[in-house]
Amino acid sequence: MKTLFTSAALTAALFAPSVLADFHLNVGAINVSPNDDSSYLNVVETVAGLPQNSSKLAVDSNTQLGLTIDYDLSQNWTLELVAATPFSHDINLDSSVGAVNGLAVGETKHLPPTLLAQYHFGSADQTFRPFVGLGLNYTLFFSEKVDPALTNVLVATGAAQASDDVSLHLDDSMGLAAQAGFNYRINANWGVHAMLAWADIDTDAEVRVNGTNVQSIDVKIDPMIFFLAARYSF
Repeated sequence: MKTLFTSAALTAALFAPSVLADFHLNVGAINVSPNDDSSYLNVVETVAGLPQNSSKLAVDSNTQLGLTIDYDLSQNWTLELVAATPFSHDINLDSSVGAVNGLAVGETKHLPPTLLAQYHFGSADQTFRPFVGLGLNYTLFFSEKVDPALTNVLVATGAAQASDDVSLHLDDSMGLAAQAGFNYRINANWGVHAMLAWADIDTDAEVRVNGTNVQSIDVKIDPMIFFLAARYSF
């Protein structure tokens, strides 16, 4: 009788409706705000007659449509995949020389797919659930373009000819990502998702003239990422 009762209890537990929704879709606005730093543009400084160690690169922020997919492994553990429409960033000169400070260098686009393991505090039936997460980010840079302002400076200083092909290249990046946030449940299906994250994004940038690298720059982007979204649980 005891064995029969135990089997029945296990069967009921397996087939009882779960408070877990296996998949969740979060869609909203995601902002990437770089905490940027770079090595100095020593070659450009030399040909432009600027003081040494006076000029770096700065990357501006951008907001796009963000999408994350959450899969619940258990009541407390979740895998999250972060995606977004391509971010577009202007790259400018950050210089102590006022005449060239803010000079447009170029622009780039990037996609930052990120996979994180999240720990959710509390139980699955709670209305408000904070979480923390840790994972890996891969950043794919593409559609890099040099701004005509930089080309004009290179031509004016003799570093390039007007007919030369001046281009910009950024290497892809892989690094750690960390996040904290919360989910707020409105009803069985709908809720709100909010997240603050940081990603370790470092890249090697090259200014090329006719395919030949004339200036290499180590760029640390390391952005803060803000995401506010509507949440749908399946």
